[in-house]
Amino acid sequence: MPDFWKSLAAGVAGALLCSCASAQADHPPAVIPLASEAPAKLVVYPPQPDALARGVVILQFRTENLRIMPVFGAKAVDVSPHVGHIHVTVDDWHGTWAHTSGDPVIVVGLTPGQHKFLLELADPNHKILTGETVTVTVPDTKGGKPHEH
Repeated sequence: MPDFWKSLAAGVAGALLCSCASAQADHPPAVIPLASEAPAKLVVYPPQPDALARGVVILQFRTENLRIMPVFGAKAVDVSPHVGHIHVTVDDWHGTWAHTSGDPVIVVGLTPGQHKFLLELADPNHKILTGETVTVTVPDTKGGKPHEH
């Protein structure tokens, strides 16, 4: 192998080793069970204003120390890194639904006015870990354009 290719291969290998070591120092790999994990955290962003103007509530969120997945049951509680889902309740309604993906929460058809969304991180057994409440004001869209998909 010519010296150029040997030097290039050695440089790439060294860069990969350095970047892997650096990444491991900041965050443990997601494929190795952790002895302990930080508490789950939920961050919900304000609704998308353009969609809200059409009466569509779109709530984007992110989680820390918990992956949102459609996994349930006692055995799933021990999965590491932790997995779970989001319980969504609108306006203190007696019903709640489980949101099981990282996609935004989207609600259409609410009456104009103020609405309260409670998003709660839950483990696979539905134990609530943390939550956040977001208040949204849905405008009166009568006489305006209906929402578009």
